Amino acid sequence: MQGPKNDVEREVLKHITHAFVKGSLMYLHNYTRPDISFVVGILGRYPSNASMDHWKAVKQVLTYLQGTKDYMLMYKKFDHLEMIGYLDLDFYGCRDSRKSTFGYLVLLSE
Repeated sequence: MQGPKNDVEREVLKHITHAFVKGSLMYLHNYTRPDISFVVGILGRYPSNASMDHWKAVKQVLTYLQGTKDYMLMYKKFDHLEMIGYLDLDFYGCRDSRKSTFGYLVLLSE
């Protein structure tokens, strides 16, 4: 249901390098931009049969990143840090692929 809907869409999408762009977004999400984790996880579910809707979502993420490129993570040095972790799982949450979803949050506080 999530793939290209017609031959015109297939022809347009043939020239777009989804895997490269999604790989770049995964790199950003892992190392510098944790705020895009959710959408990167959703887009990563469709690596090979993406539709125009997926490509539009990728372009929205890129637009968001362009508008927030001056935002950054800042860390301070502390002598004692407390680490608190949370985890949430959703088994078979995706109706299309029946894949599981999980997310985690780790808080460091003084």
